[in-house]
Amino acid sequence: MKGLAQLLFVLMLAPLASGETILVYADTIHTMAGDAIQDGYVLVRDGDIAAVGQADDYAPDGTETIMKAALVTPGLVDAHTCVGLAGHLNTKHDRDELDRGNPVQPHLRAIDAYNPHERLVEWVRGFGVTTVHTGHAPQALVSGQTMIVKTAGNRVEEATIKSVAMIACSMSDTAISGDNPGTRAKASAMLRQKLLDARHYVDKQSSTKNDDESDDSETDGSKRKRRDLELEALAGVLKGETPLLIHAHKARDIANALRLQEEFDIPIVLDGASESYMLMDDIKASGIPVFIHPTMIRPYGERENLSFETASKLIDADIPVAMQSGYESYVPRTRVVLYEAGMAAANGCDFNDALAMITITPAKILGIDDRVGSIEVGKDGDLALYDGDPFEWTTHCTGVVIDGKIVANTPR
Repeated sequence: MKGLAQLLFVLMLAPLASGETILVYADTIHTMAGDAIQDGYVLVRDGDIAAVGQADDYAPDGTETIMKAALVTPGLVDAHTCVGLAGHLNTKHDRDELDRGNPVQPHLRAIDAYNPHERLVEWVRGFGVTTVHTGHAPQALVSGQTMIVKTAGNRVEEATIKSVAMIACSMSDTAISGDNPGTRAKASAMLRQKLLDARHYVDKQSSTKNDDESDDSETDGSKRKRRDLELEALAGVLKGETPLLIHAHKARDIANALRLQEEFDIPIVLDGASESYMLMDDIKASGIPVFIHPTMIRPYGERENLSFETASKLIDADIPVAMQSGYESYVPRTRVVLYEAGMAAANGCDFNDALAMITITPAKILGIDDRVGSIEVGKDGDLALYDGDPFEWTTHCTGVVIDGKIVANTPR
């Protein structure tokens, strides 16, 4: 009887485990893993991409949910945003992207502030954005952690790909907007001191652990130094596990970031980088990728020298570049990477380069290209469907699939 009961239990679960099968036909499929496929199909089964190829090569068996589109791309990946922490109302009640209590707070976790039901998450999803790298705003010296999350799900845990992706900081005007720090020199000194403190903390923790293991008289770890969440977060940077996402627009601020990377031998990603075209040789030599500013962001203040052509220039220099929606302090609080990449496509980037900036390139930089960023068998079933060229203003996103589930099918 016990064996029969187990068998019945498995049979009851089988329909739930099988999931929906979705068959998408399209005039053009940009897989970002090779040449575009004309008159093609993508089959999504059990949440993953099961097959992709010419439409004539697959015969449906009647169990699939069929979708059709003029053009299909991988689900779009936003390289950097504050969506889910910054809310659409722009009030103190839905602004969790920045805490001004202290200029250095690397231990603030994005996963503790992210709201999967925020309307801005639904908004960007409607344009085909299925994955976002989001977190604390770059308006403090060290504002907190970032995370990578899908734009669907009831609880944040259901949608999270990486709970800790990077630590957001700033070496630009936003870091010295208050009294502490009040200058760039002090900002750099404070960040450098915190990294040195973290290095000492790691060494101390390691030495006391070794002492505990070698001392039979003390096995309770009583000599170990008290845990420090700030220093533990920065320890991940020193170990090469967590990159610093450094917000810098001016050439001198970018140079400060490069100097910090060389001094501590830590992974960093440049964020914003309006004047990066002035330091392309140095950036390329460092191997540092760039999350370029949104193409249409307002050019004033430290962004006064931005150019619509910066993305194309960096790409031509073989520097990894991904497009971000960034952070806006006013309603609606976010841009849409689809349109920002489209503007880059009109200013020096070819179509494939522009599409790569919002699909496979950010996926590679973020270390999640084994799951998202391209349409390949075995990857997550994330697709964006359009009724025309996605970079044309008159084109609509007609459907969005995330992890094999249709999450949007109303044209936007």
